Amino acid sequence: MRFAAEYVLPLRWEHDRDLPELTHYLTSLSAVIDVTVVDGSPSALFAAHAAAWGDRVRHLAPTVTTGANGKARGVLSGLAVARHELVVLADDDVRHTRATLAAVVAELEGADVVVPQNVFRPLPWHARWDTARSLVNRAVAADYPGTYGVRRSALRRTGGYDADALFENLEMERTVRAGGGRVRVCRDLFVARRPPTARHFRSQRVRQAYDSLAQPRRFAVELALAPALLALRRRPAGLLAVLVLSVLLAEHGRRRDRGAGIFPRTSALWAPAWLAERAVTSWVALGLRLRGGVSYAGRRVVRAAAPLRELRRARPCRAPEI
Repeated sequence: MRFAAEYVLPLRWEHDRDLPELTHYLTSLSAVIDVTVVDGSPSALFAAHAAAWGDRVRHLAPTVTTGANGKARGVLSGLAVARHELVVLADDDVRHTRATLAAVVAELEGADVVVPQNVFRPLPWHARWDTARSLVNRAVAADYPGTYGVRRSALRRTGGYDADALFENLEMERTVRAGGGRVRVCRDLFVARRPPTARHFRSQRVRQAYDSLAQPRRFAVELALAPALLALRRRPAGLLAVLVLSVLLAEHGRRRDRGAGIFPRTSALWAPAWLAERAVTSWVALGLRLRGGVSYAGRRVVRAAAPLRELRRARPCRAPEI
């Protein structure tokens, strides 16, 4: 069965080390779903991608050129030309199967945005570290994956979303909510994701902390971590209690919505490492915000994501039409 849906992949590569593997993946996808790759890579790489994929994949350059967030520009460009109402958005490191595509498409029958749960496969040390962040997110609300299901009409009604926002996933979700759309969080819809390199993982630490600026209460808690840990440095029992609580919180996230069968049993034990990281990087992120924003893809981005109340007041959206 072929899905009546579109798979949109925004891409910008500076090298082609992973091209054979991605080509194999896209070829398998094209047998069951229409695939569009919006490719902002340099011209030589763009040409190599076109040659590798041929007519199995619709391969386009971005048409939305304004906005600091290249991924958002790619998503909006892909949505503008999507051949179907139901769209599966996915980063280049996401690896859907026929089963996960079917689940996302089925969930879109009753929603405008579907939010699956990514899981890293394989699991090097830095992917285990970042998994702890996902588990904490699952415990308190939901994680923010690299793949979404979207009804094209939901974003057409809002005119798209702001491509200047750093936390573009949250910006898209909030924009759809502001337009009266339905967002369905599926914490038990697990989609594999290839981990980044250790070097790329390190480069993401402050940027991910900067995303929390879009959630002021969460950011306030994260800013409080460093003072709290410093205050407890001479109270080993108190410090141990905080670290144990972080593990218990992550373990709750691991067990929530069938996660215990997916995430390894040791996953929650990495929560103290992530907690210590965020205690430092949240203050770095605040400093960058006070100095005019965070550097992202060679540009400086100020806003993480707009508040929902602001998006509701600002309708219709000022973002590029799709």
